[in-house]
Amino acid sequence: MKPSTDRTRPEGGRRLRIGIGGMAIESSQFCPHRSVYDDFRITRDGALLDRYTWTGPDDELAALVEWVPLVHAVALPGGPVERTSYDRIKAELTGRIAESGPLDGLVYDIHGAMSVVGLEDAEADLTDAVRAATGPDTLISAAMDLHGNVSRRFADHLDLLTAHRLAPHEDAWETRERAARKLVGRLVSGKGRPHRAWVQIPVLLPGEKTSTRLEPAASLYGRLASVEALDGIVDAALWVGYAWADEERCRAAVVVTGDDPARALAEAASLARAYWDARRDFVFVGPTGDADSCIARAVASPARPFLISDSGDNPTAGGAGDLAYLLGRLLANEELASGRVTALHPGITDPEAVAACFDAGVGAEVTLAVGGQVSAGTGPHAEPYALTGTVTSLDGAAAPEPGTPRGNPAYDGGGRTAAVTRGGVTVVLTERRKPFHTRADFGALDPLRYDLVAVKIGYLEPELYAMAADWLLALTPGGVDQDLLRLGHHKVRRPLYPFDDEGFEDPDLTPVLLG
Repeated sequence: MKPSTDRTRPEGGRRLRIGIGGMAIESSQFCPHRSVYDDFRITRDGALLDRYTWTGPDDELAALVEWVPLVHAVALPGGPVERTSYDRIKAELTGRIAESGPLDGLVYDIHGAMSVVGLEDAEADLTDAVRAATGPDTLISAAMDLHGNVSRRFADHLDLLTAHRLAPHEDAWETRERAARKLVGRLVSGKGRPHRAWVQIPVLLPGEKTSTRLEPAASLYGRLASVEALDGIVDAALWVGYAWADEERCRAAVVVTGDDPARALAEAASLARAYWDARRDFVFVGPTGDADSCIARAVASPARPFLISDSGDNPTAGGAGDLAYLLGRLLANEELASGRVTALHPGITDPEAVAACFDAGVGAEVTLAVGGQVSAGTGPHAEPYALTGTVTSLDGAAAPEPGTPRGNPAYDGGGRTAAVTRGGVTVVLTERRKPFHTRADFGALDPLRYDLVAVKIGYLEPELYAMAADWLLALTPGGVDQDLLRLGHHKVRRPLYPFDDEGFEDPDLTPVLLG
């Protein structure tokens, strides 16, 4: 449901001037990959306005708002962003703000879990610069992922901030629209800046333990709409934080925005307490096991197709996507190696192996050192896998020349892919990091024809979830390892659950009022 918009016009009857821009990426600091400028899909001008349904001439906001497209950069999650790439995008965003003239508001479309080489709080650094460019009078409304982090420094510069309320994020576009409509409503009402009750919670959990498909996240996130509906409240948001970065800001957080400061503080405190009290109740979104036990259970099950999540190397959480660890474990299973059971395993990023397959052609036997293009040397799980098999499928156009700007692989298909089969296992090799979330992502390969489908993902996205007759979450190693205790965090602020548990005194969950 769209929030109602007060149609009171700004002074003089002019339309509001509201900019749209931001920079969004989820960055694992435990991933050896580095994100660079060419990994980002950069959108400007009319194409930026076309991203959103509510900027069109037929929307009710058209009579009230002149939308000012700035620049938006989004990349597939990965490793930290190289500083020069970040600085280039930041400079364009702030430059376009300065060139745009006075803005009444800014819809700030970000993620919240960006890491940049050499920075401790990238979103705060970016927001410092954005606020300096807009000046103090522009209202900034941030739309975020619930896996983002909300530091005090970051929140101080924002006037409204909201986050997804579903994981998987089926409400991602709804969140952006909520941020925009609440901003417009705020501006046309003339109420000015609301209060923000902010509090962090000393809990840091992986997303696969906080899915809103299950309790306690279902009830915690289910409360937000009712809090938002209270008199004197504008919005309520809850972040679980980003578990694969190692910074002080990495922890859960609550922000309740409103005109009634006492009520905002009370509701923020209640939400924070409920989250803290439920910390031990969070469980993985599906049954788990190590790679070998998950494979054995899937092979023995009559459910087909049986999906296995290769969660430690999930590229859409920030994994490198180049680990061949699970491929090795699949082929170590006799039923799969012999071909009595079949499995499809997309997609290991290895441009050299893809090129070798295209050179050889469909039907050729190839011997490849698969994976480890970026991750080799980070542990025994990251070494290339010696694979001899038959090229069974080739798909996609040639990769661009080095240095050619390209879009986010989540949008442009990840370049060429090659499928190689050995025994009952078909592995899909990709030229660039690529998620496999929908039926279309598999191209000509039909995942329903295989007994097992082992995907580099955490919790299953909706199409995969619907496809699976059954599934298991394999707790595999990698840059987004679900076992946080074996990753080696040392900069997060302690005490912090689950790193500290026994003897952990009840924390101070008193919210701070901003604005």
